[in-house]
Amino acid sequence: MPQIKIRGMKIQSICNMSKDLVDELQKVLDCPRDYFTIEHINSIFIMDGKEIDDGYPFVEVAWFDRGQEIQDKVAKIVTNKVQEQGYNSLDIMFTVFKENSYYENGEHF
Repeated sequence: MPQIKIRGMKIQSICNMSKDLVDELQKVLDCPRDYFTIEHINSIFIMDGKEIDDGYPFVEVAWFDRGQEIQDKVAKIVTNKVQEQGYNSLDIMFTVFKENSYYENGEHF
């Protein structure tokens, strides 16, 4: 945990930034490297009845709440890493899990 889900980016761009992204996030969140997952979600953007090849990056960070200050830092890190890959604009959404609603192997946190 956290789970980082990315759509609207080329998979190679995500691969290129993935190590540095986790390196920086690991320092801010102070959690083991193997807690992070990065997922590429293949998306097709559609506008006015037509398929659009290039959408824009949309990143969802799903995690347990770490407070506004940490969330803001994570948003800046993600934004910088995506922009380093040549994307000018992106949206980030944080989804917060409740410990008693998140189960691992049948046991909640």
